[in-house]
Amino acid sequence: MKENTILIIGSGGREHALGWKLKQSSNVSQIFFAPGNAGTNQIGKNINIQSENINDLLKFAQENKIDLTLVGPEAPLVLGIVDLFKKNGLKIIGPSKKASLIEASKIFAKQLMKKYHIPSADFMYFADFNQAKKYLLCAKYPLVIKADGLCAGKGVMVCKNKKQAIKFLKQLMVNRIFGQSANRIVIEECLTGQEVSFMVVTDGKNFLSFLPSQDHKRLKDKDLGPNTGGMGAYAPVPFVNKKLIKEIEKNIIAPTISALAKENCLYQGILYPGIILTANGPKVLEFNCRFGDPETQPLMMMLKSNLLSILLSIIKGSVNEQKLFFKSGASVCVVLASGGYPEDYKKGEEIYGLNKIKDKNLVVFQAGTKEENRKVVANGGRVLGITSYGKNIKEAIKKVYQVIGKQGVWFNKMTYRKDIAQKAFLKKI
Repeated sequence: MKENTILIIGSGGREHALGWKLKQSSNVSQIFFAPGNAGTNQIGKNINIQSENINDLLKFAQENKIDLTLVGPEAPLVLGIVDLFKKNGLKIIGPSKKASLIEASKIFAKQLMKKYHIPSADFMYFADFNQAKKYLLCAKYPLVIKADGLCAGKGVMVCKNKKQAIKFLKQLMVNRIFGQSANRIVIEECLTGQEVSFMVVTDGKNFLSFLPSQDHKRLKDKDLGPNTGGMGAYAPVPFVNKKLIKEIEKNIIAPTISALAKENCLYQGILYPGIILTANGPKVLEFNCRFGDPETQPLMMMLKSNLLSILLSIIKGSVNEQKLFFKSGASVCVVLASGGYPEDYKKGEEIYGLNKIKDKNLVVFQAGTKEENRKVVANGGRVLGITSYGKNIKEAIKKVYQVIGKQGVWFNKMTYRKDIAQKAFLKKI
């Protein structure tokens, strides 16, 4: 395999983790990040182009003879960056604009699942506030309201009663807190059970599954507080055994890839359904068209296979010739966020202790960071993802929390959950 110049689009912990893993391949000569963060700049070169500026990204890729582009966040995929790059003869990992609708439109995804009998919650959708309100006045509670479009993981609410539901509906469709993303909304039955992130790589026909992982969406311990982009994750998930993995692959992953192909929507890239383990079996909560963040951080810590070979097999249509190998043991990622996140938060706090970590089984994946006067400062809501590897989940948890705080890595007013990965010890689901 020849040496490859890689462009990774995005600036979060996910992109740092993907770059960190790709850097371990002897076939990678240089990695560019657009726009990247203070951490990515240490393993590659940051380029000052925002991830949604797809025309400038194309120009950069052409001028710098980029061999492979990997798209981290969903926004450039939904804008059609893959179609644009492919039209210009460039190799890029991610689904087309049409295939990205599986994340960009909840309604598209729900209708696809209904048509092809892929297990999910019963739903209704509305484009009119008054009609939706009328439905809510007679509905059974609890129920779930979702904005149809992209809202960075925050356009969803489990509503326990009529009052709560109508208030959230008004925020979405009248006050427009997420703009056009809530021109249409979905109202779903409320499913109960443990949630699991299940990512696969696919060339549109065959797929390979990563380890099941579990995200922690709520800001505070015990799943309290507002929804966030994710406050931590761990992998593997002990209660998702081989039998359950096979069931998810058979009833959800394979039919979804097949359904998209039948709809003239060949899906190539990373497919990531968020799954809920109900009493009636696993069901899809929503689909994502890219790697999860922060789930990617522990997955990259666990992955033994050459990530570059896996990614190239998507383009070659040879995913069936690859295998994904993982270490035994477990990995845990704890996100350190700015005080006030996910609402207003202060930027510019200096981050201390990054140079204190010497253990090769601990990596600080940076997200909302930048360099200022030779110091690394907080520059976003989710700032760092401290990620550990241990021979078991208990060791990984102990290792990660030992280095958070003034004895290790910290910054003023940081907030983080103290209970990441505790669900791994549930006896029953």
